[in-house]
Amino acid sequence: MEAAGKKVLVIGLGKTGIAAARFLAGRGARIVAVDRKPTADLSEAQFQLRDIAWSPGTYGPESLDDMSLVVPSPGVPPADPILREAVRLGIPILSELEVAFRFLKPPAVAITGTNGKTTVTTLIGNILKKAGKKAFVGGNIGAPLAGYVGGPQEDDYAVIEVSSFQLQWIERFHPRIAVHLNTTCDHADYHGSFEEYCRVKDRIFANQEAGDLAILNGDEPWPEERIRPIRATIRYFSSSHAVRDGMFLDAGDMILSRPGAPEERYPRSLVRIPGLHNLENVMAAILACRACGCPPEAVSRAIAEFTGIAHRIEYTATKNGIAFYDDSKGTNVDAVRRALQTFDQPIVLLLGGRDKEGDFETLASAIRGRVKHLILFGEARDRIEKRLGGIVPTEKIPSLGPAIEAAYRRASEGDVVLLSPGCASFDEFTDYKARGRFFKEVVGRL
Repeated sequence: MEAAGKKVLVIGLGKTGIAAARFLAGRGARIVAVDRKPTADLSEAQFQLRDIAWSPGTYGPESLDDMSLVVPSPGVPPADPILREAVRLGIPILSELEVAFRFLKPPAVAITGTNGKTTVTTLIGNILKKAGKKAFVGGNIGAPLAGYVGGPQEDDYAVIEVSSFQLQWIERFHPRIAVHLNTTCDHADYHGSFEEYCRVKDRIFANQEAGDLAILNGDEPWPEERIRPIRATIRYFSSSHAVRDGMFLDAGDMILSRPGAPEERYPRSLVRIPGLHNLENVMAAILACRACGCPPEAVSRAIAEFTGIAHRIEYTATKNGIAFYDDSKGTNVDAVRRALQTFDQPIVLLLGGRDKEGDFETLASAIRGRVKHLILFGEARDRIEKRLGGIVPTEKIPSLGPAIEAAYRRASEGDVVLLSPGCASFDEFTDYKARGRFFKEVVGRL
């Protein structure tokens, strides 16, 4: 990809936008950057871009004059007028992921899915390193790929968390190993429909070839029209049934089965992160790492040492016999369901934030069976109440801080207070991490 002399519009000056701008400027591109945030909120971007040649622009179709390429940040939906106009004008649109991939040297291991991406990405990186392999771990978490490809790239593998937002604008992105964990309704406000969301997620396989590996969730329906385009070897993981080529649960073990190879058993007791969904995550990670040549002994050691990631069903504290858990990363309905299934104790559930048009009605049976009190907060509280209110005692509170205090009052010794919001954080916080940190701070003061 030739960048020298090209005029490139970077839309959005968050972490990925900054990385893309710096990378392309380093290859001679003329960068114009736009963002809807006021200038006063762009101090970090201005600092990070201080040593490159770039200019600010206005946000709108008029910004496309003389542009050779548009690189939108993940938060810019395809229906945004500026992207629609770029499509109409025939101006190429590439995600930061796609731009960076064209300069990537190590083979890519890419992980997508509605839930579990960060857990699996982090665990794969840990296993590779335990096996003595060098690995870059980033993408949708941590370091953007564009920042990595500007360096020496001396790793054996690049382990990349990939969101549907990034896959929206790929052309050549080609992971040697592609992991698709699950697909449940999420980001309908961004993609327009669940069907379109699935189509975009499946693009992770689009450029794979016969020598590559596709790892799929065998407990999900994979109709022929989704399987047929996949040219890579397919392996499944399942928590409900045996599979011939892949991994499944059997009594106390996770079993790796491959035609013509000896069966491998990994005890469930190795897994220190709670919930059936995390056993599925671990199996997906094992499949990827064994394909990378990691020996079973290193795989087992890394799994036994892994205690999970921040803000994903993370134990926070116990106050007067009440256990508090931070699941701020649970930003969709399916994530809430998985979190609820983790606990046997009565739960006081904190649910709310900015609505992503989730199908909250599907939580009714899980709430009825496990939740003793429901605390609804944030912008989505009225909508959620219409769909779930009355199933269990329910209370609406405008913001998270008072909601946490109310949850503490409603809980009793032996209960769990669970922040699993099922919504985005942007009504009160910059991201789910800031929301999770706030939760911990408030709990610490109780």
